[in-house]
Amino acid sequence: MTKKLLFAVTLMLTVSFGFSQTKEELQAQKSEKQAAADALQAEANALQAQIDALPGWRVGAFGTIGGSLSNFNNWYSQGAPNNSSGSIGITFNGYANLIQEKFFWRNSLNTNLNWVKLDNKDTDLDDDSFNPTTDVFNITSLYGCNITEKLAASTLLEYRTTLLNNFNDPGYLDLGVGVTWTPITDLIVVIHPLNYNFVFSKGDTVFESSLGAKIVADYTRQIGDINFKTNLSMFQSYKSGDYSNWTWNNSFSYTLWKMIGVGFDFGLRSNKQEALNYALGQLPADFVGEQPTFDNIDNDLQTYYTVGLSYKF
Repeated sequence: MTKKLLFAVTLMLTVSFGFSQTKEELQAQKSEKQAAADALQAEANALQAQIDALPGWRVGAFGTIGGSLSNFNNWYSQGAPNNSSGSIGITFNGYANLIQEKFFWRNSLNTNLNWVKLDNKDTDLDDDSFNPTTDVFNITSLYGCNITEKLAASTLLEYRTTLLNNFNDPGYLDLGVGVTWTPITDLIVVIHPLNYNFVFSKGDTVFESSLGAKIVADYTRQIGDINFKTNLSMFQSYKSGDYSNWTWNNSFSYTLWKMIGVGFDFGLRSNKQEALNYALGQLPADFVGEQPTFDNIDNDLQTYYTVGLSYKF
């Protein structure tokens, strides 16, 4: 019995020692492979940096898709026990940049669209369709001739409007000239002291075009599986501060698996013309009293955000 027990213990120690040796050997092999992979990745990154520095087109895009659907039947604890609801949001950011030794041509597109519905199935008086909520469309085209390595004479065309509701009502078209500064890679700062802000609208509205200064700062970058873009667009009217406006859009996505990941977008805007136009539109036809004006209107900060799955194009 003692011999059998001794044999069993010896066998277990031998097997354990064998597995221990195998694990250490595998870890050592993994370390060697990882070191080799890191060296190859460093070489690949250096080659990519050289490729990025070559003249030619740079094209890229990423976006976010967010959505939810729900359906309730006889859920008596809520006000509408029989209802269906849903929301769908789509964000797209794309760019196509031509970089040459003496000039550049940078183009970008940003859209953020969202639909929401709430259908109370116990009444036919409500709207059971998806209705647009967030509605952002922005396209820019910047052309510049290099003066120095970081400074260029440039001209900018920027158009902003909504697509789903009130297309081009209002619509903003900025056209101007000035300089573009590139202090670091991927950061573009546009300073155009001579810019005309065309404002398009239908009917008798408060919107008015004017001459002013345009400032745009854009930073778009990809770091591994992370894509992000931030864009600040400002117009300062020389005619009146009431015609000035600014918009700040931000997009972020992180790839989790293959081309799928998570995304987050948010935007801020200040536009006194839009605030006054909206306030006037809320007044009933028989309203009697002091009408909203630029002097008494509350120009509240406009905001939006979208969170959902992202897809790297």
